Amino acid sequence: MNGMTISSELPGAAHGPASFATTQWTVVLAAAGAGSSAANRALAQLCQRYWYPLYAYVRRSGHATHEAEDLTQEFFARLLVKNSLADVDRDKGKFRSFLLASLKHFLANEYDRTQAQKRGGGHTIVSLNREDADSRYALEPFHDLTPEKLFERRWALAVLAQVFARLGDELATEGKQPLFERLKPFLTAEKSALNYGDVGTELGMSEGAIKVAVHRLRRRYRELLRDEIGQTVSDPGEIDDEIRYLLSCL
Repeated sequence: MNGMTISSELPGAAHGPASFATTQWTVVLAAAGAGSSAANRALAQLCQRYWYPLYAYVRRSGHATHEAEDLTQEFFARLLVKNSLADVDRDKGKFRSFLLASLKHFLANEYDRTQAQKRGGGHTIVSLNREDADSRYALEPFHDLTPEKLFERRWALAVLAQVFARLGDELATEGKQPLFERLKPFLTAEKSALNYGDVGTELGMSEGAIKVAVHRLRRRYRELLRDEIGQTVSDPGEIDDEIRYLLSCL
């Protein structure tokens, strides 16, 4: 195996202000209040991707498992079905901030648990993996993390998980999934804990080829991270600050 080639171009990615308006959150913002089907689809995709931080927030706020599931589902029903886009404030910028503020408002003022079945109509708005949600929450640390802090931490982890998934899918398409799995630790581990030579021997590659492959993998990871963050902010100038903030939450 002679190293790996990873394209430096991201299909469909934003490369500047001119193309940035095509990202999911800016589609939502641009169509706020207009009932756009494209905006609703973009919002649904974002919610599907980031539902667990909301569920974790509700659980940490004191709600039991099934109640938290109902609350989270009803929140999505209101957000996605009841024209909540009309209330989107473009100046708030980040999808993360909008979603948390909307959830807080919903929990404080708009939810009547006894009416959940009636209002939601018994339909699943966003597919929640209930077993996964409960098992994941069971692993959450029971210390002084507030619901807000837990939400931010879980949001950051959800972003990183999505980036890893996209990167893995790209390499799988190229037939390089085993290579990705072996090199993946190089994206997050301390340099002192890594041994290029040992990995090269294991994969039948030279140490130099491993270093080149890791360099390309890291570059592509950074590109995908910026694109993923770009899907959730309204201005490309916010991407670097959002990355720094989310990494600080970890």
